[in-house]
This record gives sequence, structure tokens and C-alpha cells, in this order.
Amino acid sequence: VLERFLQEGRMSALLWEVCQQQAQAGSPELQEALLNKVVCLPDHVSNKLQGKTPSVFFPQNYFPLLGGAIIQVLQKISDSLRGGLDCSISFVSHVLGKVCVHGRQKEILSILVPRLNDLTKSDCIWQRICWRLVECVPDRWMEAVVLGFVQRAPGADALSRLLGNLVVKNKKAQFVVTQKVLLLQYGQTTAVLQNLLGYLSLESLRRALLIKVLQELLETWGSSSAVKHSPPEQQQYISKAILICLSHLKEPEIESCRQELLTSMMEGVKCHLDSNLPQIRRLGMIVAESISSKINTDGPILKFQVKVKMKFMSGAQGHQVIQGIIASSNAYLGIRKGSNAFKTRGYLFTKKQFDDDLIPYDMSEDKELKTKAPVYIRDCIEVLTGSEDVDKWEATVKALESLVRKNPAATREVSVELAKILLHLEEKTCIEGFVELRQRAQVAVLTTDPIPVVKYLTSQFYSLNYSLRQRMDILDVLVLAAQELSYPKSHGKTKHSGAQKPRIQLLPGSDSSKDWRRIVDERIKSKTRRFATGQSQMELASGPNEFSSVAGHFFFPLIQHFDRPLTTFDLLGEDHFVLGRLVHTLAVLMYLAVNTAAVTAMGRALLEFVWALRFHTDSYVRQGLLSCISSVLLSVPMERLLEDMTEELLETQSWLGDVVEKDPDGDCRRLSLQNLLLMENLKKKL
Repeated sequence: VLERFLQEGRMSALLWEVCQQQAQAGSPELQEALLNKVVCLPDHVSNKLQGKTPSVFFPQNYFPLLGGAIIQVLQKISDSLRGGLDCSISFVSHVLGKVCVHGRQKEILSILVPRLNDLTKSDCIWQRICWRLVECVPDRWMEAVVLGFVQRAPGADALSRLLGNLVVKNKKAQFVVTQKVLLLQYGQTTAVLQNLLGYLSLESLRRALLIKVLQELLETWGSSSAVKHSPPEQQQYISKAILICLSHLKEPEIESCRQELLTSMMEGVKCHLDSNLPQIRRLGMIVAESISSKINTDGPILKFQVKVKMKFMSGAQGHQVIQGIIASSNAYLGIRKGSNAFKTRGYLFTKKQFDDDLIPYDMSEDKELKTKAPVYIRDCIEVLTGSEDVDKWEATVKALESLVRKNPAATREVSVELAKILLHLEEKTCIEGFVELRQRAQVAVLTTDPIPVVKYLTSQFYSLNYSLRQRMDILDVLVLAAQELSYPKSHGKTKHSGAQKPRIQLLPGSDSSKDWRRIVDERIKSKTRRFATGQSQMELASGPNEFSSVAGHFFFPLIQHFDRPLTTFDLLGEDHFVLGRLVHTLAVLMYLAVNTAAVTAMGRALLEFVWALRFHTDSYVRQGLLSCISSVLLSVPMERLLEDMTEELLETQSWLGDVVEKDPDGDCRRLSLQNLLLMENLKKKL
């Protein structure tokens, strides 16, 4: 009977009858009972029939059918109003609200929104019916209905016709639109943001809310606490909303809040540029440039050395959308795109200057003169410290790494002096890849004479009068040198089976008794006939781990003085970016120290270091701390972990559980989960 009831369209008749009863003050108890049965009919039927439910009662079929019935009832209400008769829409609003709050917005609104959008385009009575439909939804269900309409409306114009001035009349709807969707959530798409903010901009009564929304978004965007504690996805979401709001502002509105926009821009861009995450810094630059271009239409505008591509959508929407960030414009050499100027040796010339002032020479047969690089290490030191010959200086910088590696004995005599020169070396001319050349030379010096040079570099990391860039250069060099020392020198030898081996010649005076087995093996191989040659095999590179004996010299000096602020260097204060780099460096050094004698002491010290900084506000630092935990679990032998660090591991496990549940940064949650899985694997091995 119920199946026939639905298939023959009697649901619309039921809804229409209740609407007429409401107009005549019908029984509220009956209406409440009908509301529950209409909305929950699929649940009631499936509970009774236990898997033998007819398809018409499936939610994906029932709720679109209910949406069609609502459209039929609204049509009858429209006809009644045109005929001068009273009727109530309240019961239909309650049905819509309860269906949406039960999570069935998609099914019912996929029928309602397109049909209502067509009916309201040219009919003011249908617009009033639609406005009344959403206004009569109870506050407890208003959020689900408003979100459903915002997400499924084809545009801001359509949303304005469907909702009218709902956000002005209903406080709950206003809270959802101006606060919850924009500031308390960040999962909506860009299209939803465009619909929402475009809706606020299309009517004079709602434009005051648009200005208020922009002010609150800028306040959140400029809050250092929000930048530190909210995930990058939310920062991007807020930045999109700000850009869309800016695109809707008119000149009088900009004039009225110009000073406030400027203040917000200055505070916000400082917070974003202080962040350790590149995407946060870029978002700050994008929004700051957009605000500056809006408030300074005549004067100079803010410009960073990052090219940003914006897209203004055509049509009535005029929405501004982030498309992405193009490459950083840091090319010092070469012609800049779209420009007449180019640089050479630090001077700027233009084509016009060349055309007007200089007569070009015929240089077709000229040959480039190559300056010979020094062949001794001490000559390199003299050139780098005192030579005025720019060409010779360039040649020295390019040849220094290979020279150091070819002359290890000479390098050890002046290793610390050479490391000091390279640490302070600045670019005299525009050498392509200067930073990489200097870094490779530093790594070569450090790997050639590890202990004296690493003592010098680690002592300078906490010294006065160094820039943050130099301190980070020290960390980079330590990591690269540790990697080189920990890996075998040879990268594999090709061995052909069956190849003829030369006869072994014993050196005069050697003790043949010690090598008798090797000699016998070589003779057997040389006299063995092979009838088929297999594929050439790659021998795995092997050799002593040179990092094993010096791992402590790399690690412990870096971990000693992190909590002692200097006049120009405060790791626990404003220099948290360098702290993040330091933490990541310690994690790498710990990982490379596997199978070394000092690994247990290093692991214990690193766990204490992590424990002291575990509540750091910067997500980049916390990511490094979690990487340190991973390195300890992977490098320290399982027996030493369980015997020497039991308490530390238990405390760390409890902290990791809190990070998985509560940390706002997604990467931190992922890393902590990986660490918990590593700990579980240790338990299983026991």
C-alpha cells in the first residue's frame, strides 16, 4: 500500500493537505507525527522488512521523489496566492530542514535547486515563495539548509534569488554564512566561496556584511597565533576568501576603510613572512600585493620578487581566484622576460643605451681568453683572499673542489684556514652556480680533514657576528659531508664472468704465507674454462664507514648550546627558522650514524632535546622533532632502546598519541603516526 501511495503521487497530496490544515490552525501533534513519518519513512520500512525493502524506499530513490512532491505543493501554493487564498508553507519548510539535517541534502536539493532556479528567474511570486520556504526552517536545521543551497546554487545571482535577504533577517543563517563557513571551516571549494561572497555583494543591505566579513578575515589573516597554529590549507582558504572579497569592493568602500586595510596588510604580511613554510610566505605576499594594488591605485604599490598569476573571471561575477605562483624572479644574469634590460657584472644596461651611445665592434673572430686556475692549494688561498684579478678569482672558485680532492695532504695542512675563507667568501662577480661551487668546495675540505674542520664549523655556528644565511650554510655543509663520509667511495665495479685475469705477481719482500688462500683462488680462477659468459654483474660498493669515527664531532657540539641566546642569534626566539633547520640536520646526522659506536649516546641526547622542544609553536620545528624520533628508532639498536631508554620511549609514545589527535599540522600528524607504527613494529619483533 505504501509503495502504491508513493508511485501514484499521493505524497504531494498529503503535504498539501497539511499545509491547508496549518492555515486553518490544525493539530500540531498530528503534524509532528506526520513530519517524522515522512522524513524517516525509508528507515522505518527497512527496519520492518529487514533487507526485503522495495527499491522505491531506498534513500537515493525516495528523497528525489519527495523533492518532486515538494515542487508540486509549492506550485499549488503559488496558484492559491494568485487566486487570493491563504495557505501555509511552514510544514514544507520543516520537511526540507529535517531531511537536510539528516544528511540527505544532495538527494533532495538536486531536484529542488535547479527547478526553483528556473521558476524564480522571472516570477516575483515564486521568489517570495522560495524566500519564505527557507525563512520558515527552524534555527536548529537552518545550517544544513543554507549550506545545501550555497553548495548547489549555480552562481551568486541564483543564490540571491533563492535566499533573498535571509542573512539579514535570520541570525542563525547570518552566523553560518559570515562566521562558520569562512572562519571555522576550510573544506569548501572555491566555487562555494564565490557563491557565498558574491551573494553578499549583490544587494545593498548585504554589502555591510561583506565589509564586516572582510575585516574579520583580515584580522584572522594578520594574527600571528592563527598563522602559527592553523594548518596551511586553512591559510590558503582564508587567503582565497580575502581575494574574492577584494574583487567585490567598490571605490567608496575602499576609501572608507583604506587605513584599516593598510594596517591589516602590514601586520599580516609580517606574520606570514616570519613563517618557516614557503607556501605560507607566498600566500602572504600574494594577499599583500592584492591589498596594496586595491588601496594604492595612484601611488606606488607593494611588489615582491615573486611573480603571481591572478585570474579575474569574466561576466557579472568578477571573482578573483588564485591560480598559482610562477617561478621566483631571482635571475641575476640573462634577459628578463618582457624587458629591454639585461645585467652583466652587476651593471644594468638597456638596448636603447647600446643603440644610441656605443658603436659595436666586429668580434666575430675574437677568441675567449681562458685564465689558468692555480695548481696549488696555498695559491688558491692567496687568490681568494687578496687577488684583484677577477678572471683568476673565478677560475679558482671553479677549480677549488677538484684541487682539494686531488691533494688531500696539502689540504690537511691548511684545512681550517681554507674552511674559514670559504665560509666568509662572497660573490665578487656573477658566476653561474656560485653558491653550489662554494658549497661543494666546503664539503670537499670537510671530508678531506673531518675532525679539525668540523670542530671549527660547529664552534662558529653558535658564535657572534654571523648572518642566519651563514649559519644555515654550516648546517648544509655538515649534512652533505656526513652523507659523503657515510657512503662507500666506489659506486660499483663491473665484473665480467669468465674474463681473463692477469697472473698474480708477489711484491718483493712480501710474506706470501699470509696471502696463500687469495693466491690459490686467483690461480683457480685463471685456469678455469667457462663455456658461457653471463651478464655483467654490478658489485655492490663496499668500504669502511668513515663517518663512524667522527659522528660525535658532528652531532654533540650542535646540540649543546641551542638554549643560550646571543645578542644577534636566538634559536628559541625569533630565529626559529634556523632552529627548524638545526633540528632537521640533527635528524639526518642521527640517521647516518647507524651502526656507529656513538649512536646510543646520540639517541639518548636527541630524545632529551626533542622532549625539551616538543611543544614548540612552529610546525616546521615540530616536523623536524618528529623526524628526529624516526631517526632514533631506525638507527639505535633495538636492545639499547629497550634497556637504556625505556622511560624516554614511553613518554615519547604518549606525546606522539597527543600529536596524532590534536596537532593542527597534517604533516606532523602523519609523521607521528609513522613513529607509532615503528614502535609497534619494535614490540612485534620482541
